[in-house]
Amino acid sequence: MEINNIYDESQIQVLEGLEAVRKRPGMYIGSTSIRGLHHLVYEIVDNSIDEAMAGFCKNIDVFIHPDNSITVMDDGRGMPVGMHHKMKIPTVEVIMTVLHAGGKFGGGAYKVSGGLHGVGASVVNALSEICEVEVSVDGEIWKQTFSKGKTTSTLVNIGTTQEHGTKIFFMPDAEIFEEIDFDYETVSQRLRELAFLNKGIRITLTDEREDKKQEFLYEGGIRSFVDYLNRNKGKIHDTIYIEGRKNEYIVEIALQYNDTYTENLFSFANNIDTVEGGTHLVGFKSALTRIVNDYAKKFGFLKENDKNLSGEDVREGLTAVISIKLTDPQFEGQTKTKLGNSEVRGIVDGIVGEAISNVLEENPELGKKIIDKSLNAARARDAAKKARELTRRKSILESTTLPGKLSDCASKDPMECEIYLVEGDSAGGSAKQGRDRKFQAILPLKGKIMNVEKQRIDKMLASLEIRAMITAFGAGIGKDFDVKKIRYDRIIIMTDADVDGAHIRTLLLTFFYRYMKELVEGGHVYVAQPPLFKVTKGKKDHYVYSDEQLKNYLEEIGGKDSNIDIQRYKGLGEMDAHQLWDTTMNPEERVLLQVHVEDAMAADEIFTILMGDKVEPRREFIQENAKKVLNLDI
Repeated sequence: MEINNIYDESQIQVLEGLEAVRKRPGMYIGSTSIRGLHHLVYEIVDNSIDEAMAGFCKNIDVFIHPDNSITVMDDGRGMPVGMHHKMKIPTVEVIMTVLHAGGKFGGGAYKVSGGLHGVGASVVNALSEICEVEVSVDGEIWKQTFSKGKTTSTLVNIGTTQEHGTKIFFMPDAEIFEEIDFDYETVSQRLRELAFLNKGIRITLTDEREDKKQEFLYEGGIRSFVDYLNRNKGKIHDTIYIEGRKNEYIVEIALQYNDTYTENLFSFANNIDTVEGGTHLVGFKSALTRIVNDYAKKFGFLKENDKNLSGEDVREGLTAVISIKLTDPQFEGQTKTKLGNSEVRGIVDGIVGEAISNVLEENPELGKKIIDKSLNAARARDAAKKARELTRRKSILESTTLPGKLSDCASKDPMECEIYLVEGDSAGGSAKQGRDRKFQAILPLKGKIMNVEKQRIDKMLASLEIRAMITAFGAGIGKDFDVKKIRYDRIIIMTDADVDGAHIRTLLLTFFYRYMKELVEGGHVYVAQPPLFKVTKGKKDHYVYSDEQLKNYLEEIGGKDSNIDIQRYKGLGEMDAHQLWDTTMNPEERVLLQVHVEDAMAADEIFTILMGDKVEPRREFIQENAKKVLNLDI
């Protein structure tokens, strides 16, 4: 691109209206991928939720139409339709077409609000091919239409009604989004979450593409949320619910211990999922740790000279939802999902401290269960610390001891290096011979690794296979894990395309998600896709990776020829080094699937179902998802 050397007033562009949103959509909705597409729905629903939090809305209905357009309806007050005093156009048009126009900026319409702080409706409008708004207010229905952020009709009165509320229809713009195909489960998960966080609000989701409908209404609010999150786990006690108010701050917390070894804390501020935590989460953690230690000392579980239980010990097996509503949230962090209000820490600490102290005093049996679990966690943590020392990489001044069965690569630049975790010694041998030694390392894994969902970290670290992976990756484990220290930018799982291979993949993904979560969140984990078939015609071999590809290829070459030989691969061991390189390891030809976590709650639930102790939820999951499986190896 040629750069113009002139830099004066003529070079400065002013993007009028919503052009800025269409020019740089990622700045407003995160991305133009499927994630950004779903964000459009959440922004409109959040406006309805704001009405609900203000006390004016009880019902929100969301429709996914057959063409992937969306309608969101609520029974709130309805957007104002009168002329805006400053803009001299109807106020509903201002809301839909002007950035940072809304009732969330101190005008008194909303004390508490979520969403994108006034850009939600206008951004959705800007990124939609068609957008229509209907407002029912004061006995009349008003309608206005838009396209790509521009007004296409004036606001008109289209009838009378006894209802009140706002209805927004939009069709996402195919010029903006990479794909327009809403995922029912993704939308449903967020709507369920909002219903939990706003008790008594009824939210429905109707998918007209598949004739599916769900209703979410939880009078128990976040107490029901914790019950839902722990529904497939062994609960130690009934859910504890805490609610407190101080000035303009409303704090709600629900918590329950289960018999697993994983903590799951979910925090929200004004319904926004604060995935990076913040001051509300810090306040909760500090209060819980302090009160449990005080209780343990008061009743003799800890002697005077014993070390305090750590926060990690106290939270083992804890599921908790922390929700705060406040008038002026300040968000920080890389993705603006960390609550920064300094005063919140003390407010939450005080409310939680008093409540937990009372609960333990009034329920000594529960207190003993929590202390016993915490003490066991502390003993396991000490054992794990000793075991971890065995797996830690030595400093550059000492000799490095990598696992004996690791065939490392020559390059020392992590950004160009990758490691294949290969099922079985036979395939491991072929992979070692076929690889590019400059940047590809091979670590063969013998059989199925330990199911870490059912083990504490001290037991897990006794596994030779797990220790070999930790040492090879070089970045530690658990709370000591530092993704910046990984020796390989890409960690590639390569297993057979059968039931055992799928099981090994799930075991490995469970291990990574539970103890090296940043590996998955940072996009460092991949699944190799070895071919399912080799088709030979004459002397020419062709590899295909699915039944669909096989069908298409056979049609292409004339599938009824009696000189065509089709071989189905049952395992990686059936391929020699040359074939394995050509099909599965050569960066120019291979297919890799990158592992992502879209939703922490959904990931936790799936790993609990698939790898936990309860059989019935696993059977139900398999039955529900069996219809999605194309190849079932029995």
